[in-house]
Amino acid sequence: MQETFTEFTTNAILKIGDQSLLETYKEPRQPDLYTFIRTNDFKAEIVVDSIPYSIEPNSILALTTVQYFQFIEGEDLVVYQFNREFYCIKDHDQEVSCAGLLFFGNVHIPVIDLSVDQQRKFKTLHEVFIDEFETKDTIQAEMLRMLMARFIIISTRLLKAKEGFVEATKNTKVDLLRAFNLLVEEHFKKEHSVSFYADKLYKSPKTLSNTFAKLNTSPLHVIHERVVLEAKRLLIYTDKTAKEIAYEVGFEDSSHLSRLFKKHTQLSPSDFKKQLKNFV
Repeated sequence: MQETFTEFTTNAILKIGDQSLLETYKEPRQPDLYTFIRTNDFKAEIVVDSIPYSIEPNSILALTTVQYFQFIEGEDLVVYQFNREFYCIKDHDQEVSCAGLLFFGNVHIPVIDLSVDQQRKFKTLHEVFIDEFETKDTIQAEMLRMLMARFIIISTRLLKAKEGFVEATKNTKVDLLRAFNLLVEEHFKKEHSVSFYADKLYKSPKTLSNTFAKLNTSPLHVIHERVVLEAKRLLIYTDKTAKEIAYEVGFEDSSHLSRLFKKHTQLSPSDFKKQLKNFV
């Protein structure tokens, strides 16, 4: 079962279906669309960025468009996919946007376990989604966006509760980290200095470093981690040389990437590639 909504004036796309929507990911690739996978009575097996995951029954998982995703198996799944044009309240509603908690970071894979009551709510919401797909009128797009907003808001609340967020208190440190990650995602292929991102956030590099230290990380580590993650993805999923990859992630000299990569993985890019071949 698949339903697809398209809005030609904005190029918006929303897809709702079952595991058949994931069949094109039998070989790993980056999703073109933001993706939610909800399991019912059966667990699903997937691989994200070469790491296998088991999604337990009655859970929700969120995927961004930058991760490499492979669908191994699963049945009785509910899948939602959409692009930024359909839903991405980036500027005025950050908690439930494409930069919000569900899509925060590049190595974080949010999985939400659903209670019996929560399962009932999501099943009811899904029925309303399907009903709205069948209602072709001038406000259909707005209704579908409202339903997706509801889905994301409920999921975000559950994720915040799971991860110990206090909803009544705004966590400015987490907000800053999220804003920093969003900027890194946008610029990491060209900009590797903390000062560049500090300027964008109207903070001093020292303020950023002090704030990140309280979160047991550093702004430079976040930048380097994103660069290394991209290099890993390109080494795993493309035939590009180390020199080509270095240039793609902003290094004129491949030796600079090699040193950074080895610092994070204990392997040079070429040794990492050789290791991959040994597992094939």
